[in-house]
Amino acid sequence: MSRPVLILNGPNLNLLGKREPHIYGHETLADVEAECRRAGESLGLGVTFRQSNAEHQLIDWIHEARETMAGLVINPAGLSHTSVSLMDALSACAFPILEVHISNIHKREEFRHFSYVSRVAAGVICGFGTQGYPLALQRLARLLETDAR
Repeated sequence: MSRPVLILNGPNLNLLGKREPHIYGHETLADVEAECRRAGESLGLGVTFRQSNAEHQLIDWIHEARETMAGLVINPAGLSHTSVSLMDALSACAFPILEVHISNIHKREEFRHFSYVSRVAAGVICGFGTQGYPLALQRLARLLETDAR
């Protein structure tokens, strides 16, 4: 039986592969989704994958996930550094949350060094490119295993 997990992607990630490929790489969000589905299947996770440029939509999906998901992986993108509302929505979740960033946010502009989401995440993966997503799913599967015991 697979455990349902939600992968959320924030603003501008729909442009992955086209926007600043020297920072974010050449893979598209569709490529990332396909890899996450493969990884999820091998880990016994049922993956729901979503992206929005709208903060309120991400928050609505987090609220829904509280009732239907076992865990969440989020790449909040630029909202990491600005959204208390996103942090508050995530803090209302009783399941594990992992934060992913494609680039190493600590090697970039100073304003990117801080993330509100990190305050409520069980862990943060950054700087591993799109490989960070399946790594986050591996960790999430382990956390869910531990919680089930």
